[in-house]
Amino acid sequence: MPNYNGVWSLTTQYQYAADWPQVPPPGKAFWHGGATSGDNRRNDIQTITFATLGDATDYGDLTSTRFKLSGCSNSTRGLTIGGRESSDVNTIDYYDLTSSGNASDFGDLSAAVQGPSALANSTRGIRGGGETGSKVNVMEYVTISSTGNATDFGDNTESRMNHGSAASSTRGLFAGGQTSGTSDVIDYITIGSTGNSQDFGDLTVAGYHMTGCSSSTRALFGSGTSRTSTIDFVTIASTGNATDFGDPSVNRTNATGAASTTRAVFGGSGNTIDFVNIESAGNATDFGDLTFSQQASEQVGACSTAHGGVI
Repeated sequence: MPNYNGVWSLTTQYQYAADWPQVPPPGKAFWHGGATSGDNRRNDIQTITFATLGDATDYGDLTSTRFKLSGCSNSTRGLTIGGRESSDVNTIDYYDLTSSGNASDFGDLSAAVQGPSALANSTRGIRGGGETGSKVNVMEYVTISSTGNATDFGDNTESRMNHGSAASSTRGLFAGGQTSGTSDVIDYITIGSTGNSQDFGDLTVAGYHMTGCSSSTRALFGSGTSRTSTIDFVTIASTGNATDFGDPSVNRTNATGAASTTRAVFGGSGNTIDFVNIESAGNATDFGDLTFSQQASEQVGACSTAHGGVI
């Protein structure tokens, strides 16, 4: 490479950018709960490290076996939100993301709910929607670093369940879901305040049982019923309709996702984990396997230590 009086030309540096050290994505992703065939509910917490491909490993247990739940987190604490045991529950658990171990009781939601969605920044976790005998538009929040019951936040634009969610440090998105039909609606909220959600735009394909995750700038919504081979993306700070990102490595009707600053991983509906690089559109690549095969129709929760809400 040319060196002019001890100074590298910028052009030459870019030509050799492939030789620069590559910084691996930070953090870990976690999945919790779920069900195998015959509605065999699980209490597993399992984890992967974003920087290294491979299978998930056991991390600990929830306080009970349940599925149709959601999850959210800051950089050190993960929350499990609602779900179904033999009946729907209002349970919120928490577990330490920095050292393996079992979950503990955090507090209660305002009602027993299955199929909610959840998102978080570094201070607040927010649950949206779900089914409490009928589909609801309720949003409520907790302060992640403390414990206690959830407080009312406002209402979604739709009553729905089994939808995707994602967040930056200031804004949260809810997308798709089961309404009286199948939704393509994306809503947004300002996490640090309270109030009703507002319309953001539409997905490229309506669907539910779908995954959502994000970096600090871009949200991805992948797979799901009616959209098994679709990954969409939006820019969180703007509004507008989603754009096609690429395809998952396997078509599936249900998945849950988590993200680092640069990488999104999707798992569920079988035991496959696949990943994409968030800032460059393209198809997903195999990452490894979950510790057990998720039933296609039953929801597992997920969270991570380095998603867009905490960076």
